[in-house]
Amino acid sequence: MDPHVLHNSALSRYELFLGEEKIGHADYVDVDGELQFTHTEVDPAHQGKNYAAILMREAFKDIEENNLGKVWPVCPYVVTYMKRYPETERLLSRPLN
Repeated sequence: MDPHVLHNSALSRYELFLGEEKIGHADYVDVDGELQFTHTEVDPAHQGKNYAAILMREAFKDIEENNLGKVWPVCPYVVTYMKRYPETERLLSRPLN
């Protein structure tokens, strides 16, 4: 079963699913077009399987394809992800430290 990510704009989050089961999410706050990612979580039963990276990859893809704004990572995982994948830096609203 392949994971898939949905944008739940009503809850300001991206949600990660395996089939019908929600196994993770990434919360953000939209501050004038700057999406501040504040929290990323994957169900403990599914950790260690690269699902958080898939969640962020697909969230960033959606943000870019739909011109939803720029990203400011507050969540430590999102900061680490963006440093690991420098191609995501084009989405940053300001430089990472």
